[in-house]
Amino acid sequence: MTTSQPATPLDSSGSQPGPARPGPAQPDGSPSDPSQPGSARSDTARAGSAVPSGTAPEQDAASSRPDAARYDVLRHQLDTLTTEAFRSELAQIDQLPTLEIAEIMNGEDSTVPTAVAARLPQIAAAIDAIAARMARGGRLLYAGAGTAGRMGVLDASECPPTFNTAPGQVTGVIAGGPDAMVNSVEGAEDSPEMAAADLDALSLTADDTVVGISASGRTPFAIGAVEHARARGALTVGLSCNEGSALAAAAEHGIEVVVGPELLTGSTRLKAGTAQKLVLNMLSTITMIRLGKTYGNLMVDLRASNEKLRARSRRIVALATGAPDDAIESALAATDGEVKAAILTLLGDVEGPRAQRLLAASHGHLRAALTAAAADSSEGDA
Repeated sequence: MTTSQPATPLDSSGSQPGPARPGPAQPDGSPSDPSQPGSARSDTARAGSAVPSGTAPEQDAASSRPDAARYDVLRHQLDTLTTEAFRSELAQIDQLPTLEIAEIMNGEDSTVPTAVAARLPQIAAAIDAIAARMARGGRLLYAGAGTAGRMGVLDASECPPTFNTAPGQVTGVIAGGPDAMVNSVEGAEDSPEMAAADLDALSLTADDTVVGISASGRTPFAIGAVEHARARGALTVGLSCNEGSALAAAAEHGIEVVVGPELLTGSTRLKAGTAQKLVLNMLSTITMIRLGKTYGNLMVDLRASNEKLRARSRRIVALATGAPDDAIESALAATDGEVKAAILTLLGDVEGPRAQRLLAASHGHLRAALTAAAADSSEGDA
């Protein structure tokens, strides 16, 4: 799925007392209130052992199913994942007033930035590596299934209007193709081969970066994408929300943001999805800063594709230069509306074509182009 369009490679009522209000879970799944009975992990284990496994005939029937062994393995894997842990202190959340549920959920969400902060060194290392690849022409490719895949497509689709990235320069690949953006595509996430085929359809190169995204860290599609990309010499990043994940282990740069069990058991579109969005924001935004797509904190490489963005373009030039409106209009006209070049004509006192050449020579870095313009001016004065 390309950045601009999808691609296949895209207190209860009554007399009963209400339940005690829980606090945010710890990353390992234990309740924040030590008075709560048991940790989420131990509750999960107890729940698993308390559920009857069936009579002997039932067990025989289950073992006769072709996929029984595979499902047993999967169930065991899910039982060990923090993101799938059951929180007994929330078992009666449906009996609470709406405001209390909202307050609990908001408290849960507030823990996510702290979990992300714990992985900033790994995130920064991945960004520097991504920027180095992209500086030599590589692309940033996200790969995931379900919510994780949609997060990748969303981040990729925001890059052209924000940073004027070239078509395909940042791309999201979602298991199951475009339909998976709005509908569940059964079985798509279970195919590492599909991930490899989707990346091959994009003509993957060693200069590219593939970021596999999976809350569990075990999704075959995401792992398959990372393994295939690494075998092709591409840079690989594995983003998950469980520690010791197979996805992080498969990638050169593993980023494991452990947000703990969800408000709704296993609903990783909640805290895990928020964590993924925050990390992807960093990966793309800071990479673009490193590539010279900003001047300070101004988006000088934005694409003015609508009236709001055209007005923002003028405002950015004004903030960067302090020039009057008529000079800004003239500069934008002389540079075909390119904000970065318009700023250079005003601050560097050069004509539009010269501004474009200086920017090309400085690989799009406005500060470097301004330095070059000042040097040219000094030589001329001499």
